Amino acid sequence: MSAEPLPSLPFETLDWVNAREPVRLAALRGRVVILLFWTSDDCHSCNVLPRLHRLMAKFHDGVVVLAMHTPRYAMQRQSLVVTKATHRLHLRVPVANDGDWRAWRAYGIDTWPTAVVIDCDGRIAYRFRGEGLAEDVEAVVGNLLEDAAAREVRRFDAPPGVSGGEPQMSLRFPGGLAIGEQRVYVCDSSRNRILECTHDGRVLRQFGSGTPGYWDGHLAEAGFCDPCGLALSGESLYVADSGNHAVRRVRLASGQVETILGCGRLGYDAPRDGVSPKELAISAPRSVLVRENQLYVSLGGQQQVWRLDLGSNHVEVLLGSGRNAFVDGPAREASLAQPCGLAFSAGLLVVADAAGNAVRALRLADGYLVTMVGAGPWRPGLADGIGTAARFAHPEGVAADASGHIYVADTFNGRICRVFSGGRGTWSAQTLALPQHLQEPASLALSGRTLWIAERSAHQLLKFDLDRGTLGKFVIGG
Repeated sequence: MSAEPLPSLPFETLDWVNAREPVRLAALRGRVVILLFWTSDDCHSCNVLPRLHRLMAKFHDGVVVLAMHTPRYAMQRQSLVVTKATHRLHLRVPVANDGDWRAWRAYGIDTWPTAVVIDCDGRIAYRFRGEGLAEDVEAVVGNLLEDAAAREVRRFDAPPGVSGGEPQMSLRFPGGLAIGEQRVYVCDSSRNRILECTHDGRVLRQFGSGTPGYWDGHLAEAGFCDPCGLALSGESLYVADSGNHAVRRVRLASGQVETILGCGRLGYDAPRDGVSPKELAISAPRSVLVRENQLYVSLGGQQQVWRLDLGSNHVEVLLGSGRNAFVDGPAREASLAQPCGLAFSAGLLVVADAAGNAVRALRLADGYLVTMVGAGPWRPGLADGIGTAARFAHPEGVAADASGHIYVADTFNGRICRVFSGGRGTWSAQTLALPQHLQEPASLALSGRTLWIAERSAHQLLKFDLDRGTLGKFVIGG
């Protein structure tokens, strides 16, 4: 494509949440600049980030990446929320909070993720959309740098520096939870490990080295990357290893970690005869659930729920057409929007349909997907109510009790809801009266009448007594 001039938007007036000083595009002439328009709730944006990190390593002396965070939800307009997302995703590039969509509009962006490539002369050279942009960008960056070097306009000075970080705490952006009679398991997600604790918070074992990687092994010799979902069944702990695009199993008796689904590479394979589940390339498993020797996996990047028979090792698509949409209907024809948390409740497989801003349920008796509460991808909000009158903002976690009540982590509203049947096929959502606003509750688990909450951006676990209405911290490291 032919080069085009830059829009007249002064970058130094944007809110740079982690840059040591405001970024000026004019000061970056002589380097290739990649403007990545992204949002932290979108798994496709997150899937692009590791590839861009590799690209920056390859062209470390010629490329500057500037991450332009444009919000989908009201909460994401806050700079603190963008800063937290930047740290959680290990982004070591300057990040701008484009909370008022100024850069988005100026550059004519219409989807996440989008990359705008600016050449060494300060002109827009290319635009790329979607997850495949990293490969496309890499193919053109080398050519742009070679051309600039031949014309002696290429510069080799250091890119803009970044600063800041999270406080040192026992957990760092915790994700999945699993509660046993004697043990508590938690994904220390941003540290790429799972902790096994006693119920008084003492750490007994660590699964995963803490360094992001993909390898099976014993205890801390194994490698995880952003694990975010757990399911406990007998002597096995199942892990949605989201950053590795795989599902892992921990043999608790021995501490051995093994892969059971996914090959560790991002992809969009479908189950097929003659191919082991471990050979399939999948996208962003977010949650796991076990029932009657069947493992259920929500694949946020593939907009589906899969089922793996742990006895026969047969895997199949249970729910979702694979289209990112919001359609009820027969299981394989219905559509989800970035499914996350899973739970069973009275003949239903309940799904926290995060980007759908809703709680959906697959009726196991007839294989039909229905929307319980929530209004769809472009109708987020904060409201209790019946059916579509209820509003959510990216709900990620669900848990169900024996009485048929479903608890929902309404992540970007910072609250917990109870969903219950109103009869005649209707469902209602009601906010629980917690004594404090939560910072991105991401995962839930029930143990008796205690609701466990992984409060992701506060780096802690909470315990809510459903009968007394009291909330307390679960302190790790005692």
